[in-house]
Amino acid sequence: MELGQFALISGPSLWGLLPLLVYIVLIFMNIDSVVATLIGIAVGAVITGTGIGGLASMFAGSLGSFVVQIGFIIMLGAGLGKLMNKARITHTLIYWIVKKIGVNSAAKARLTLIIVSIIVCGLLGTLGGGNAVIAPILIPIMAQFGIAPAVVTVLFKTAGEVGLIWGPLTGVTLTTLEVTGLSYGRYMLLAGLPFGIIWLGGAWIAANYLQKRNKGLEKYDVPENAGGSEAMKIAPHEKTATAAFLIAFLALVVYGILSGQGTSYAIIVMILLMVVVMLFGRIKPNDGMKSVVEGVASMASLFLVFVTIDVLLNMVTKGGGFDALSTWLQGFISSVGASGVMLISSVVGGLGIEAAAVAEIKIISDLFGQMVTESALPMEMFAVSLLAATRLTGSLYPTSNLVGQMGIARSGDMKATLKGCWISIIPVVLYIIIWAFIGVRIL
Repeated sequence: MELGQFALISGPSLWGLLPLLVYIVLIFMNIDSVVATLIGIAVGAVITGTGIGGLASMFAGSLGSFVVQIGFIIMLGAGLGKLMNKARITHTLIYWIVKKIGVNSAAKARLTLIIVSIIVCGLLGTLGGGNAVIAPILIPIMAQFGIAPAVVTVLFKTAGEVGLIWGPLTGVTLTTLEVTGLSYGRYMLLAGLPFGIIWLGGAWIAANYLQKRNKGLEKYDVPENAGGSEAMKIAPHEKTATAAFLIAFLALVVYGILSGQGTSYAIIVMILLMVVVMLFGRIKPNDGMKSVVEGVASMASLFLVFVTIDVLLNMVTKGGGFDALSTWLQGFISSVGASGVMLISSVVGGLGIEAAAVAEIKIISDLFGQMVTESALPMEMFAVSLLAATRLTGSLYPTSNLVGQMGIARSGDMKATLKGCWISIIPVVLYIIIWAFIGVRIL
């Protein structure tokens, strides 16, 4: 992309990063993500001398980009989630899991919450939507064993986010695989699984700490036998629909892995699963499509973020911002090596902005991609950096994700919740620091 006639810069320049910096500052000021991105694009257009026609071409081009493709998949996932709720497949899954575990203690109640949240959020591809579905069923169980709302918040947030990094068809997973070039199996083995397991371990420690310190300060006031798994009645056709969904889902995922399907395969998977749910869930096509459209519409704002963020990043590329940054840091990279690049890329994101995770991954990939290559940092380790950069942000300060999970868990204790989140990420931070130096020797 060539600079325009009236560009304020003549070649690759650090000024090319200004649109991205403007976007980040506005996000910190709680400006809407789409508005912040559009303002950043406007700043970029002035710097690069991009006219109205050029902007139109960039927006048109973004509609076929990878980021927007992921956005479309997420929208389809939201539609599938609505359909699964209508067919009561999600509720049946929860019932089966709760009954199988046999919840008869506080520890088993917390374990049940973690398992259900990972599975549902991983299937639906959404943190807030997934936990909002399971909360009315699980909270009465938590209340029965006196588990504090702040504990539930920390477990909901951690388990739900782990579900997003483990789910084979979530936006986080698909984008990470795309930018790193890793297979799903290698990504899970060397990045997703260790990161998630260690984070869950930290959350379990935090839950025990909060429960001891928070007991009696905040508790659920739920009438006896209100909701919970005992109040659920599962019809035979709901069991059949759930079994059919699970079989179809596993078959499609296994086929995709074995045949080496790309990201676009997820679109067909979503559509086929919708058909399975409607057929076995006894949902009329028109009613089913209404549910799908409702789910898709709920993600319209996020889709606009993906479209505009792609244009913003292309504007930064046009201004040579990423190239100039890489050139400026070349000397520094040679002194810190691959370990330093991993730690820096993890910290920059982890202490950075909270936006759509897919957009964040793309931003971090563009910022550090060349540095990762030049320092010979293994992609398996860069995947860990991407997870840290995009998932730990919401555990450091009161982000919209954190506040949203507090609302779902019916908790009003921000102080206890933040303490729990900080405790939960300590093992992850230690893991990243240690792995940054050991991993380069092993991989």
